[in-house]
Amino acid sequence: MQSVLKDKNDIKIFILYLMRHVGYPLEFPDINDIVIQDGIVGYFDFAECFAELLDTGNLAEEKVDGVDLYYITERGIQVTDTLDSNLMNTIREKSLKNALRLLSFKKRGADLKCTGEELEDGHYRITCIICEHKEEILRLSVVLDNKTQFERMKINFYDKPEIVYRGILALLSGEVNYLLE
Repeated sequence: MQSVLKDKNDIKIFILYLMRHVGYPLEFPDINDIVIQDGIVGYFDFAECFAELLDTGNLAEEKVDGVDLYYITERGIQVTDTLDSNLMNTIREKSLKNALRLLSFKKRGADLKCTGEELEDGHYRITCIICEHKEEILRLSVVLDNKTQFERMKINFYDKPEIVYRGILALLSGEVNYLLE
């Protein structure tokens, strides 16, 4: 997938924008996830720009209970308030909404369960379940051609449950009907 932002200044402003509006310090993997999840920024561009933001004092790091947390500094806030980016407002808003949803999903500590069974005809059924506070928010069951598909889908579900959940909601709500055309 080709990332949308290529200009380093736009990428830095995008990172700062997300950090400012999230409103609390985050661990590096969480920052990475919220910045690159929508394909707006590539991983290597993110890593390079993130390091530069730390070096210039727009972001800072502090250790809390043995965990490295990163936060936007006053200088970084001024940058987001004064500099314009070529980034369209719709991209910013969508990315922020998705970032907050991902962080909320992680913070809520959703319980995940993925099971599989071989059917009599040699196919496999995968069932993926997401629960929050002991209430199912998603149950999906699909029949697959083989065990390899099952294993691949199981790994992806556990690695990226928020993306799976968000993708299913987007398909069902018609937000990504272009996939169907």
